[in-house]
Amino acid sequence: MSSELQKKLDYVSPCRASRSLLSGEILENHSLFDELVAACFLTSDKNHHRACWILEFVCYEELLWMQPHVDFFCSNLKHLKEESAIRPIAKVIQLLIKSHYKKAENCILLSEENLQNCIEASFDWLINDVKVATKAYSIRTLYVLGNHYDWIHPELKIILNKDFSNHSAAYKAVAKEVLKKIK
Repeated sequence: MSSELQKKLDYVSPCRASRSLLSGEILENHSLFDELVAACFLTSDKNHHRACWILEFVCYEELLWMQPHVDFFCSNLKHLKEESAIRPIAKVIQLLIKSHYKKAENCILLSEENLQNCIEASFDWLINDVKVATKAYSIRTLYVLGNHYDWIHPELKIILNKDFSNHSAAYKAVAKEVLKKIK
Protein backbone atom coordinates (compact mmCIF):
# COMPACT_ATOMS: atom_id res chain seq x y z
CA MET A 1 0.00 0.00 0.00
CA SER A 2 1.31 3.45 -0.81
CA SER A 3 2.67 5.35 2.12
CA GLU A 4 0.34 8.27 1.33
CA LEU A 5 -2.89 6.34 1.80
CA GLN A 6 -1.40 4.18 4.57
CA LYS A 7 -0.41 7.26 6.56
CA LYS A 8 -3.86 8.74 6.12
CA LEU A 9 -5.53 5.50 7.25
CA ASP A 10 -3.32 5.47 10.36
CA TYR A 11 -5.08 8.62 11.53
CA VAL A 12 -8.68 7.71 10.74
CA SER A 13 -10.77 7.24 13.85
CA PRO A 14 -14.24 5.69 14.12
CA CYS A 15 -15.85 9.11 14.50
CA ARG A 16 -17.90 10.21 11.52
CA ALA A 17 -15.98 13.46 11.02
CA SER A 18 -12.68 11.62 10.70
CA ARG A 19 -14.09 9.14 8.20
CA SER A 20 -15.75 11.95 6.24
CA LEU A 21 -12.50 13.85 6.03
CA LEU A 22 -10.54 11.05 4.37
CA SER A 23 -13.44 9.98 2.17
CA GLY A 24 -13.59 13.60 0.97
CA GLU A 25 -9.92 13.43 0.05
CA ILE A 26 -10.50 10.20 -1.89
CA LEU A 27 -13.47 11.79 -3.67
CA GLU A 28 -11.22 14.68 -4.68
CA ASN A 29 -8.41 12.33 -5.76
CA HIS A 30 -9.97 9.46 -7.70
CA SER A 31 -6.51 7.97 -8.30
CA LEU A 32 -6.49 6.74 -4.68
CA PHE A 33 -9.69 4.74 -5.12
CA ASP A 34 -8.10 1.62 -6.65
CA GLU A 35 -5.70 1.42 -3.75
CA LEU A 36 -8.50 1.96 -1.24
CA VAL A 37 -10.50 -0.98 -2.61
CA ALA A 38 -7.42 -3.21 -2.51
CA ALA A 39 -6.65 -2.08 1.05
CA CYS A 40 -10.08 -3.24 2.22
CA PHE A 41 -9.18 -6.85 1.53
CA LEU A 42 -5.58 -6.76 2.68
CA THR A 43 -6.62 -8.44 5.90
CA SER A 44 -3.06 -8.76 7.17
CA ASP A 45 -2.83 -4.97 7.30
CA LYS A 46 -3.80 -3.36 10.59
CA ASN A 47 -5.78 -0.67 8.77
CA HIS A 48 -7.86 -2.75 6.39
CA HIS A 49 -11.00 -2.15 8.48
CA ARG A 50 -10.37 1.59 8.28
CA ALA A 51 -10.15 1.32 4.51
CA CYS A 52 -13.58 -0.37 4.61
CA TRP A 53 -14.99 2.53 6.63
CA ILE A 54 -13.76 4.98 3.99
CA LEU A 55 -14.98 2.83 1.10
CA GLU A 56 -18.50 2.89 2.53
CA PHE A 57 -18.49 6.69 2.68
CA VAL A 58 -17.05 7.03 -0.84
CA CYS A 59 -19.63 4.60 -2.23
CA TYR A 60 -22.46 6.74 -0.89
CA GLU A 61 -21.20 9.50 -3.19
CA GLU A 62 -19.61 7.65 -6.13
CA LEU A 63 -20.91 4.09 -6.25
CA LEU A 64 -20.17 3.84 -9.97
CA TRP A 65 -16.45 4.00 -9.16
CA MET A 66 -16.92 0.41 -7.95
CA GLN A 67 -17.83 -0.96 -11.39
CA PRO A 68 -14.26 -1.85 -12.43
CA HIS A 69 -13.72 -3.46 -9.02
CA VAL A 70 -16.86 -5.57 -8.58
CA ASP A 71 -15.26 -8.87 -9.57
CA PHE A 72 -12.38 -8.35 -7.12
CA PHE A 73 -14.70 -7.00 -4.42
CA CYS A 74 -17.29 -9.77 -4.62
CA SER A 75 -14.79 -12.61 -4.90
CA ASN A 76 -12.97 -11.46 -1.77
CA LEU A 77 -15.95 -11.01 0.55
CA LYS A 78 -15.35 -14.43 2.10
CA HIS A 79 -11.92 -13.33 3.38
CA LEU A 80 -13.28 -10.68 5.72
CA LYS A 81 -13.39 -11.78 9.35
CA GLU A 82 -13.13 -8.60 11.41
CA GLU A 83 -16.47 -7.13 12.48
CA SER A 84 -15.36 -3.54 11.94
CA ALA A 85 -14.53 -4.38 8.32
CA ILE A 86 -17.61 -6.50 7.65
CA ARG A 87 -20.23 -3.92 8.70
CA PRO A 88 -19.28 -1.23 6.15
CA ILE A 89 -18.76 -3.84 3.44
CA ALA A 90 -22.25 -5.23 4.13
CA LYS A 91 -23.57 -1.72 3.51
CA VAL A 92 -21.58 -1.44 0.26
CA ILE A 93 -23.09 -4.77 -0.86
CA GLN A 94 -26.55 -3.39 -0.13
CA LEU A 95 -25.79 -0.31 -2.25
CA LEU A 96 -24.41 -2.44 -5.10
CA ILE A 97 -27.39 -4.80 -5.13
CA LYS A 98 -29.93 -1.98 -5.08
CA SER A 99 -28.09 -0.25 -7.91
CA HIS A 100 -27.83 -3.44 -9.97
CA TYR A 101 -31.57 -4.07 -9.86
CA LYS A 102 -32.54 -0.49 -10.66
CA LYS A 103 -31.69 -1.26 -14.29
CA ALA A 104 -31.18 2.44 -14.85
CA GLU A 105 -28.64 3.97 -17.21
CA ASN A 106 -26.14 4.65 -14.45
CA CYS A 107 -26.23 1.50 -12.39
CA ILE A 108 -23.76 -1.12 -11.26
CA LEU A 109 -23.70 -4.26 -13.36
CA LEU A 110 -23.03 -7.47 -11.46
CA SER A 111 -22.37 -10.87 -12.99
CA GLU A 112 -24.16 -14.00 -11.81
CA GLU A 113 -20.97 -14.97 -9.95
CA ASN A 114 -20.88 -11.54 -8.25
CA LEU A 115 -24.49 -11.96 -7.18
CA GLN A 116 -23.83 -15.46 -5.83
CA ASN A 117 -20.87 -14.16 -3.81
CA CYS A 118 -23.07 -11.41 -2.36
CA ILE A 119 -25.81 -13.93 -1.50
CA GLU A 120 -23.32 -16.24 0.19
CA ALA A 121 -21.69 -13.46 2.22
CA SER A 122 -25.05 -12.01 3.26
CA PHE A 123 -26.39 -15.37 4.45
CA ASP A 124 -23.10 -16.10 6.25
CA TRP A 125 -23.25 -12.81 8.10
CA LEU A 126 -26.92 -13.28 8.90
CA ILE A 127 -26.47 -16.69 10.52
CA ASN A 128 -23.09 -16.11 12.17
CA ASP A 129 -22.22 -14.13 15.26
CA VAL A 130 -21.90 -10.59 13.95
CA LYS A 131 -23.38 -7.37 15.25
CA VAL A 132 -26.92 -6.30 14.48
CA ALA A 133 -26.04 -3.59 11.93
CA THR A 134 -24.34 -6.15 9.70
CA LYS A 135 -27.31 -8.49 10.08
CA ALA A 136 -29.72 -5.68 9.23
CA TYR A 137 -27.85 -4.80 6.03
CA SER A 138 -27.71 -8.50 5.14
CA ILE A 139 -31.45 -8.95 5.72
CA ARG A 140 -32.30 -6.00 3.49
CA THR A 141 -29.86 -7.13 0.81
CA LEU A 142 -31.28 -10.65 0.83
CA TYR A 143 -34.80 -9.27 0.61
CA VAL A 144 -33.90 -7.41 -2.61
CA LEU A 145 -32.10 -10.46 -3.99
CA GLY A 146 -35.11 -12.61 -3.07
CA ASN A 147 -37.21 -10.63 -5.50
CA HIS A 148 -35.04 -12.15 -8.25
CA TYR A 149 -34.15 -15.59 -6.82
CA ASP A 150 -37.25 -17.47 -5.74
CA TRP A 151 -35.46 -19.63 -3.16
CA ILE A 152 -34.10 -16.72 -1.07
CA HIS A 153 -37.31 -15.40 0.53
CA PRO A 154 -38.35 -18.81 1.93
CA GLU A 155 -34.85 -19.35 3.40
CA LEU A 156 -34.74 -15.82 4.77
CA LYS A 157 -38.16 -16.25 6.33
CA ILE A 158 -37.07 -19.44 8.11
CA ILE A 159 -33.94 -17.80 9.51
CA LEU A 160 -35.73 -14.64 10.65
CA ASN A 161 -38.54 -16.55 12.35
CA LYS A 162 -36.13 -18.97 14.03
CA ASP A 163 -33.78 -16.26 15.32
CA PHE A 164 -36.37 -13.60 16.09
CA SER A 165 -36.67 -14.12 19.85
CA ASN A 166 -32.89 -14.31 20.38
CA HIS A 167 -32.04 -10.86 19.07
CA SER A 168 -32.17 -7.19 19.96
CA ALA A 169 -34.99 -4.75 19.32
CA ALA A 170 -33.12 -3.37 16.30
CA TYR A 171 -32.87 -6.83 14.71
CA LYS A 172 -36.52 -7.51 15.47
CA ALA A 173 -37.58 -4.25 13.83
CA VAL A 174 -35.76 -5.06 10.58
CA ALA A 175 -36.94 -8.68 10.67
CA LYS A 176 -40.58 -7.57 11.14
CA GLU A 177 -40.29 -5.06 8.31
CA VAL A 178 -38.90 -7.66 5.90
CA LEU A 179 -41.17 -10.50 7.00
CA LYS A 180 -44.15 -8.24 6.40
CA LYS A 181 -42.92 -7.55 2.84
CA ILE A 182 -42.28 -11.24 2.14
CA LYS A 183 -45.78 -12.41 3.16
